[in-house]
Amino acid sequence: MFSGYRPIDCDLHPMVPGMQALTPYMDAFWADQVRERGITTLDSQSWPVNSPKTIRADWRGAGGRGAGTVDQLRAQVLDRFGVVTGILNPLYGVQLVLNQDMAVAFTRALNDWTRAEWLDRDDRLRASIVLPMQNVAAAVEEIERLGPDRRFVQVLVLAMGENPLGKRQYWPIYEACVRHGLALGIHAGSAYRHPQTSVGWTSWYLEEYAANQQGFQSTLASLMTEGALVKHPELKVVLLESGVTWLPAFLWRLSKTWKGVRFEIPWVDRLPAEIIRDQVRLTVQPLDAPQEQVERILDHLRSDRMLLWASDWPHWQFDGDAAVPPGIPSALMPKLMRENALATYDRLREGALA
Repeated sequence: MFSGYRPIDCDLHPMVPGMQALTPYMDAFWADQVRERGITTLDSQSWPVNSPKTIRADWRGAGGRGAGTVDQLRAQVLDRFGVVTGILNPLYGVQLVLNQDMAVAFTRALNDWTRAEWLDRDDRLRASIVLPMQNVAAAVEEIERLGPDRRFVQVLVLAMGENPLGKRQYWPIYEACVRHGLALGIHAGSAYRHPQTSVGWTSWYLEEYAANQQGFQSTLASLMTEGALVKHPELKVVLLESGVTWLPAFLWRLSKTWKGVRFEIPWVDRLPAEIIRDQVRLTVQPLDAPQEQVERILDHLRSDRMLLWASDWPHWQFDGDAAVPPGIPSALMPKLMRENALATYDRLREGALA
């Protein structure tokens, strides 16, 4: 359908069927711990499995869960939309585990499962390295371990974790990303260490869904004001499932306020909006705006380089084959579907992918 653009899908979610799928990728001690403790799943999906928003109806697999095989991905997205390259972003609860040793073991198993069960089965697939953010040193080790495999194109963390991501304790991770040519992918989601909002815990799924926008704003402000973006100017940051329409107003307010208090963060030596436009990218699922307002909102971004196409498979963001949000200008399509992703992910420009 979009094959003329040779599209790159930047947000695909392989579904882990359960911990039994990961134990073959653990050492004997942790595989035994899974069995002895009766750990059957770490599914981090806090929404009810049967909620329509959770999984698109025609993309549901066994038991109503998200489809979980390469064959299903091929039929539902890769072949259907003519995808040349798809980036896998596994969402599983390894980043919620409090025991650091367990978290590291489970995260390594998840990454190895992704490599063996997905990357090895279709040459079109690339993936993110899920990081055990419970331990920064272990996160860097995971980048070093998997970095030589060029099929991994970014690292994956959650928007709402233990601390704001700009904190200097996380900078070794960003240095490793730059060293290996990996983007920093920040996905919607919480480690549930703190309330999802600044005023406390939510009661309803609608609140939690909307709170992710607040989390992305706080995360982006932290990366900017702490100096993480300035310190690592080669780092590309990709906001996944963040929404888009909140960004223009946020950039305006951040830059306006910076003018009055910039003496306290002298390392930010130009408008924050300019730095963010240079280094930050967003996927267009979801794009929360009426069709007639989309072009105006995109104009307010003042950049045609920031948006990346994604199906968000298997989540329900669109019906049928309407994989591009309505209202996207036709002139933006080549950049949206392919060119911006190639400019964002260094490793996608290698070899035949270029």
